Amino acid sequence: MKQQICILGSTGSIGTQALDVIQQHPDRYEAYCLTANNRWQQLVEQARRFQPAAVVIANEDHYADVKEALSDLPDIKVYAGKEALDQIVEAAPIDMVLTAMVGFAGLSPTIHAIKARKKICLANKETLVVAGELICQLAQENHVPILPVDSEHSAIFQSIVGEGDNGIEKILLTCSGGPFRNHTMEQLQTVTAADALRHPTWDMGAKITIDSASLMNKGFEVIEAKWLFGVPADRIQVLIHPQSIVHSAVQFCDGAVKAQLGVPDMRLPIQYAFSFPERLPLNGDRLDLFTSHSLEFLEPDVEKFRCLQLAFESLKVGGNMPCIVNAANEIVNAAFRKDQCSFLKMGEIIEKTMQRATFDKNPSLETYFKTDAEARRIAQELLGS
Repeated sequence: MKQQICILGSTGSIGTQALDVIQQHPDRYEAYCLTANNRWQQLVEQARRFQPAAVVIANEDHYADVKEALSDLPDIKVYAGKEALDQIVEAAPIDMVLTAMVGFAGLSPTIHAIKARKKICLANKETLVVAGELICQLAQENHVPILPVDSEHSAIFQSIVGEGDNGIEKILLTCSGGPFRNHTMEQLQTVTAADALRHPTWDMGAKITIDSASLMNKGFEVIEAKWLFGVPADRIQVLIHPQSIVHSAVQFCDGAVKAQLGVPDMRLPIQYAFSFPERLPLNGDRLDLFTSHSLEFLEPDVEKFRCLQLAFESLKVGGNMPCIVNAANEIVNAAFRKDQCSFLKMGEIIEKTMQRATFDKNPSLETYFKTDAEARRIAQELLGS
């Protein structure tokens, strides 16, 4: 039987590469449902190509367009709205859900998928950033596996497979450092979104590329690693690794270090999450260590890249503080892309939002939604001040 996959965010970078993996293994996988937020034309093209049972366009303004464009394919059901995302992941035929949506929006459908006992292939890191304790508890209660899709977390996961209960001394979380790693504070004052979107090694969506430039993405990955692998923040070390060959590593209690290496290709961690514990063939480039003349590892400058330190601080405080950071970051990230906020001001606004938003040490799911709304409002007000 083919594994039926629901891709939340099929038109994004992760979603399109996941479809390539499905196309390479048509005997094993089938796209049951594809979803998008605004890119309805691309969603229609994907639907025609992969013939899913259903598509969901989250922005209801595009429902009529999608419905009309697929009117000659009556076997493909068309739905719209955020509630439809929550409902479609519960469909009985679905075996696994790839959560590749961007931001806080991925939280609710992920929760619904877990409660429906679907295997989760997690690419939406904000889900664990915002509500890591709740998500992990739900996954445990419903006996649902959460397989990491982020290249770094997949590398950590691959490094600990077969290690059983052997003690992890440290997680070594790598990142390229982004396009600004060698910039001075003076230079960072004038960088633009266009500069930030020129990532040196990875081809990603705009939001995550900006987060990578500010190192907030790495801060979020620290929080994600804490929940995925049960390792406290003080045993997670971030390393700048410009070559993006070592995707991350684990240091064990005896001092041994295991790492996963490879070319920068997100299809590998996507496919590994789909197929675990098997490894399947994958077309693409292979790592040639003879041409990799050097591997550099540098300590990040948290003064220049304040966002990374703010993420660590939010994890230390706990409660709903990471949720506050995520909400504020989504606001300033979008503003920076629209040239409405400077690069360095992003960190300033996030920090002020952390100081002003209502803190809750033991948040409920309802609290997370209230916190998200409040933090967004505060960050938006700070942008205009």
